[in-house]
Amino acid sequence: MKQDPPSLLSRISLAFSSFFAIIADGHFAARVQALRADEQRSEPSTAAPAPAPALRPAAPPLREAAPDGALQLLGLLQREARFVDFIEEDVAAYADADVGAAARVVHEGCRKVLRENFTISPVRDEAEGSRITLPEGFDAAAIRVTGNVVGRPPFAGSLAHRGWRVVETRLPKLSGSHELRIVAPAEVEL
Repeated sequence: MKQDPPSLLSRISLAFSSFFAIIADGHFAARVQALRADEQRSEPSTAAPAPAPALRPAAPPLREAAPDGALQLLGLLQREARFVDFIEEDVAAYADADVGAAARVVHEGCRKVLRENFTISPVRDEAEGSRITLPEGFDAAAIRVTGNVVGRPPFAGSLAHRGWRVVETRLPKLSGSHELRIVAPAEVEL
């Protein structure tokens, strides 16, 4: 049984989470790179695929996300919020009030980047804490069921987080000479 490819929103969510995992974990980045190299070398198989186990559906194959959009977003976050500077700074030596003041500036800049470049809406419209029922066939990419998950849907529970979905992306166009890997150029004051 061939599995359908994930929806656009699922792919966007996967791209963002993969981006940050690749940035934060060199070993993960190496595994993604090796997987991508294997996919490029392999020929499509003519053999019938092995049947998936009865109790667990087969996991979709992993694909490496193109880094350009993630690098562009990181550059925007750095430019408007000094995001990389803040994350790379060892804040343990600073007083909580100083960290809070810096976080306010970073928050404001990050919010500006999100609002200028994305339209984001909640996955669920109900208030957090509301009781909801998930019918059979609910979108498991958009809704994660947690806690004591037993049996099959419908599931009744409390909405712990409304979730977020990107409705529209408006990243700026780039010139051909723009180097995305330089998220903030070094500055030399004369």
